[in-house]
Amino acid sequence: METRISEASEKYKNLISQSSLLHSGSPAVYQLRPQKQKFGTLTRKTVGEKNQKKTNKTILLVGETGAGKSALINSLFNYTIGVKFDHNIWFEIVETENRRQTESQTSDVIVYEIFGFEGETLPYSLTIIDTPGFGDTKGIEHDIVISQRLLDLFRSEDGVHELNAVGLVMKATDNRVSDRLMYVVNSVTSLFGKDLENKIVALITHSNGRKPKNALQALEDAKIKCARNEKNQPVYFLFDNCQNEERTEEEEEDLKHADKITMRGMSQFTEFVGKASQKLKKTADVLNDRISLTACIQNLQDRIKLIELRQTEIKQTQEGLKKHEEEMKNKKFTIEVDEVYKDKKPINAWWDTKATCCSVCEENCHYPGCTVARSPKHCEVMKGGRCTSCSGKCPVSDHVKEKWIYVTRTRKVKKTLEELKAKYEENKAESEKNLSLLETLEEEMETLKTEKNKLLEEAYQHVVSLEQIALNVDSVSTYVHLDFLIQRMKEKGDTEKVRKLEEMERRVDERTRTALRYTRGKLTAAGEEKN
Repeated sequence: METRISEASEKYKNLISQSSLLHSGSPAVYQLRPQKQKFGTLTRKTVGEKNQKKTNKTILLVGETGAGKSALINSLFNYTIGVKFDHNIWFEIVETENRRQTESQTSDVIVYEIFGFEGETLPYSLTIIDTPGFGDTKGIEHDIVISQRLLDLFRSEDGVHELNAVGLVMKATDNRVSDRLMYVVNSVTSLFGKDLENKIVALITHSNGRKPKNALQALEDAKIKCARNEKNQPVYFLFDNCQNEERTEEEEEDLKHADKITMRGMSQFTEFVGKASQKLKKTADVLNDRISLTACIQNLQDRIKLIELRQTEIKQTQEGLKKHEEEMKNKKFTIEVDEVYKDKKPINAWWDTKATCCSVCEENCHYPGCTVARSPKHCEVMKGGRCTSCSGKCPVSDHVKEKWIYVTRTRKVKKTLEELKAKYEENKAESEKNLSLLETLEEEMETLKTEKNKLLEEAYQHVVSLEQIALNVDSVSTYVHLDFLIQRMKEKGDTEKVRKLEEMERRVDERTRTALRYTRGKLTAAGEEKN
């Protein structure tokens, strides 16, 4: 054994020189210190030098916190560089949690690159994309940020433009589809276009080598759109990642068996990865549309709230004027109304984010904001130098990207007849000057109603667009908006669109409803924490 350790140490001496010894023994475990680089909002960690003439394959790993993603990434690294069980050495490329918890809590998407080991085990170099845990305790905003950062990665010039596999990491012991797991699956599949279905596979951890009936049943129950074999079963690979555990005399045989399971799984999985890659254009389109949808709905809800509060203010004004009809002749009366106004509210979030806001319309055009855009002109909601989200579709120059958002508030105020006339007649055309104040208020109500209908139509079109391109049409990210849209379309009286939206709602199956329950639970918990 000492000879093998010596041989391994010689073989990997360059890697050892770039590592810290975590603990000696059997095996000796080293923490790698890869070259670290920030690009945009993302973190890239690289071992070796890229050879442009060599083929590279890319894997995206997703899974709920605690599923074993980190151990799997470490195993993939050791397999790629050719580490064997009897080498009695182990490298960890993922930093352990106790050291990472002192770092920034931004939960970066991390891209691991492994270059220079082509021919050791694999004929290609490997890129592994590690996403932070979907469905953890950080809240819904955390998952929105993950989606945003993946989009940053897929569209960045030096980012990732092809995928060879999307690995859904699950435990073999998962014997039911938990609300949390359903939420993770739903969140992940909603990111991709329909063209990526055959690249999604299950990576089963903590396996004893036998067919993972429980986990496979969980996949079937979830009706996950994924790669399937000739028997129409989900494609899966088995791993028991415990190669870094201390090899005591009484446990060595068990650990050898675990290593055998993992090596077989690695061989089969990397063979799958070696097949043709899938371009990510459609996935980027899905993510772009999801961002546009979210920005549109959030802006829509803010604007409808503002419209409804303005309608309330107008009704109060109308009622006050009718009540004081006689006094109006003398112009000596006041009425009390809930006046609507805009205020700025600081953003208090665990991640570094800013909102893109229009200073003319006083609206939040994109929040949670894009994480890669340093200024409004780079924000996703900007097209052709103008905003696609705010009421006035204003130029980029009218926007700011800051750590605050606009909020709509009301305050009790008393208004005289002269003040009311000044407020509601200020922008009237000369031809309208003869209209009474009550007629002016009626016109204002009609204008607000028209604007509200226009915003609803815009939101509806976003949902229809997603239905045409998304792999997971009936995702939580779409479903959470359906109730809102259905209610408003009913108020509008658009029976055809109500029917279409209700069809979408009925089509949503139990897996999405389960994910939605988890979503609402997170939102409730987040709200209680804020209070």
